[in-house]
Amino acid sequence: MDAKKKVRGRRLRHNRVRKKVVGTSDRPRLAVYRSNRHMYAQLIDDFTGRTLVSASTLKDAGSAADRIKAAQAVGEAIAGRAKDAGIELVTFDRGGFRYHGRVKAIADGAREGGLNF
Repeated sequence: MDAKKKVRGRRLRHNRVRKKVVGTSDRPRLAVYRSNRHMYAQLIDDFTGRTLVSASTLKDAGSAADRIKAAQAVGEAIAGRAKDAGIELVTFDRGGFRYHGRVKAIADGAREGGLNF
């Protein structure tokens, strides 16, 4: 598959997801981005356009050699920061990526950390 088609397909899927998934100050959007090397997660309030909390494998995974465990550590880190900010309820935005592997690991880690979605 051509790289441009792959990126365009993900953007189309993400737009389709974003039609329904909206983050508010009461229930922010847990947006996930997966690159080849790292994972990023943010809690976003779409009405004000602010990122409330963020976490990534760059600073939160420690020395996890396994990418699934690193993603789960990111989920637990964002859940801990959300708890500190007084956030317990979120909506999950998979960002056009399939809900399996590292994306699912972030969701599972966030649930284990105490976030509800």
